[in-house]
Amino acid sequence: QVQLVESGGGLVQAGGSLRLSCKASGRTFSTYAMGWFRQAPGKEREFVAAISWTGTNYADSVKGRFTFSRDNAKNTVYLQMNSLKPEDTAVYYCAADLRGSGSSRSGVYEYWGQGTQVTVSS
Repeated sequence: QVQLVESGGGLVQAGGSLRLSCKASGRTFSTYAMGWFRQAPGKEREFVAAISWTGTNYADSVKGRFTFSRDNAKNTVYLQMNSLKPEDTAVYYCAADLRGSGSSRSGVYEYWGQGTQVTVSS
């Protein structure tokens, strides 16, 4: 069983920055692939970014603005979000894929956090 706890969401003006954190339980955290997804009101959950042993990949909508990193010593991943836009407003979810694929497909992730709200005002 893996528990994920996100933090760092909030309200920010367009053009601003936020850093989301996700702390995971588990003794083999370094082998997990981790992902960030988001869901805006009335929309389906969508892929934001993933990190695995092969590297990182990003949705086109956030490429160049968001940076995904991890600190295996702290069992924590981070999503640095810069140049935020109102369309980035959503609940952001951290997810863990114990098989390490780093896929953009939500179905491969076995564990999910509770989500953290990000609101970007115009």
